[in-house]
Amino acid sequence: MLANKIKTLVLGVAAALALSACSTPCDSPGGLCAPIETVASPPPVERTRLPDRPPAPPPEEAQVYAVAMPPGSAGEAAAPAATGQTVRIGLMLPLRSETLGQAADALRAGFMAAWERDKTGFEVTVIETGDAPDEVLPTYQAALGQNDIVVGPLARSAVTALAASALVTKPTIALNRPEGRDDASLPAKLLPIGLSIEDEARQVADWAAQDYPGGEALVVSGGKEWQRRIASAFAAQWQRLGHASKTLELSTPNGYLSDPELVALRARLASDPVELLFAALDADQVRQLRIALNAPPLGDVPLYGTSSLNPGRVNLLQGAELDGIRLLDLPWQVQRDHPAVMTYPRPEPRDEARLSADMERLYALGIDAFRVAREVARKPGQPIVLDGVTGQLNIEMGNGPAKFRRVEPTAVYRNGVAVPLAPATPGSNTQQQ
Repeated sequence: MLANKIKTLVLGVAAALALSACSTPCDSPGGLCAPIETVASPPPVERTRLPDRPPAPPPEEAQVYAVAMPPGSAGEAAAPAATGQTVRIGLMLPLRSETLGQAADALRAGFMAAWERDKTGFEVTVIETGDAPDEVLPTYQAALGQNDIVVGPLARSAVTALAASALVTKPTIALNRPEGRDDASLPAKLLPIGLSIEDEARQVADWAAQDYPGGEALVVSGGKEWQRRIASAFAAQWQRLGHASKTLELSTPNGYLSDPELVALRARLASDPVELLFAALDADQVRQLRIALNAPPLGDVPLYGTSSLNPGRVNLLQGAELDGIRLLDLPWQVQRDHPAVMTYPRPEPRDEARLSADMERLYALGIDAFRVAREVARKPGQPIVLDGVTGQLNIEMGNGPAKFRRVEPTAVYRNGVAVPLAPATPGSNTQQQ
């Protein structure tokens, strides 16, 4: 069993917390970083019991856990495998961080679950760090000497610092996007694969433009920073496609939309209608919005959003108020009967908080992080298409700057549950910010 083999390497998936490593904080319901009720009837999936988190080591030391590997058939693996060697992967995570430690635990659990399934020819070393760049960079440099591929860092500030350095001399799978840099300006061996809610918003714009070509959109946002970011990303992509849009930021006293502002919005749309709405909101807020807009005399305006509209199992919405709302989310969330999703065990929670959508998404990212590292090792310099649990992944690495694109499945709310739309997928968008 996985728990017996990796023992203290796989730790519990904890309650949602503010995660600076994701492009949107994990305290936003459905943020970015779960499963909903099963939408089909797949066979029962294996669940992995995750042990309690061990005490953190002294801050002045970076704890390293080595995982013993069977020799296996390393000849199929990678650049090192071409010479008959086992591929060594260093998984570098901020497990000692007060803010990112629980998120790192979730990601590590997913990574090790994927490794357990396809471990032949691969050796994994888990390297504990904090999240500050001045600690992460020396640890990363040391990891390069002991590994063929490094997976990490997770903190956005650490990835940004790494991208600006001259340290990246071996394939490195970063778990977040660096701040203010596009793919062309990154080191050639650095491949960021972090979840990006801004990229989701751009994909939603491509999708909505296919449904309503030439239509005008109203972008409705709350006042949080992550909401402003995805509103801006959608509006920019919508305008890039040649369509008109307007943006409205609603105040959110106590986290809920202002009733007088909703009344004013209804009057505005009644006199100046648009073809569709994009909601840069959380699930509770969009529920308010939908109820307000569906009241007479206003009709049912098509409404789109990102995975922020899917709170997962913890806050599963009852009733049909959200039915018809369209969104993107990870296959791990909305395609539980997908062959790739069914392959991997789900963490077994011990309390309701551990069903956090953000932690589930990070667990899924850990699964795909190992799969990406494995494919990069097995197919050096070749284009890679991976049917991942976080989306359809397209990767180019080894010929100039690395390129990464994730396309997530489209979904719609039906009977209070987000279910996939097949075979529709949003348009492609290679720009990552």
